[in-house]
Amino acid sequence: MKTVAFIPLRGGSKSIPLKNIKDLWGKPLCYWTIYEACKCNFIEKIFVATDDERIKNCVKKFKFERVEVISRSPQTATDTATSESALIEFCQNYDFENVYFIQATSPFLKSDDLKKANELFLKEQPDSMLSVVRKKQFLWNVDGIPMNYNPQKRPRRQDWDGYFVENGAFYFSSRMSILKSQCRISGKILPVEMEENSLFEIDEPKDFELFERLK
Repeated sequence: MKTVAFIPLRGGSKSIPLKNIKDLWGKPLCYWTIYEACKCNFIEKIFVATDDERIKNCVKKFKFERVEVISRSPQTATDTATSESALIEFCQNYDFENVYFIQATSPFLKSDDLKKANELFLKEQPDSMLSVVRKKQFLWNVDGIPMNYNPQKRPRRQDWDGYFVENGAFYFSSRMSILKSQCRISGKILPVEMEENSLFEIDEPKDFELFERLK
């Protein structure tokens, strides 16, 4: 396979039990990112990795074409395990060329964002890509020192390009680069800008209430 998507869904979330299948906008949370990935023809298969049978059964009920539910080892699904470890495990066990690593906690991800990334990849040929949001805020460190502007030359918002913030929606890299670097992104990295509301992720119970109002 040339290009695939990988979506890890851990069952043991402490802040929100079974967060990935909790209802949001009338569907399980994970439905939204899987659905958008399925709308991208350049993604040959979407692999959903989980350690929980309830999540496996939930995803299978979606009956999406090109979606395969695979097992995630217990070692990559502990409270201290990184999502990187699940991605690396996937790269070790499956044969493909490139992967979109998508996080279900970013339900504002749209297929158009992935299509934009694919077009940029074909045009710019970066080693990796990551989704970002443009922000225009003045940053200070804990010592009271400005980090990204001069207070005596405060720029007008409309005259300032701002900066990018990683929103965690998706990452893109080749299988070989991930195995070599042991990281989701490496080499020449290209940011892919998304809408400002995509900066929000679901991590706490109150986030579900916020997202219900933002839809």
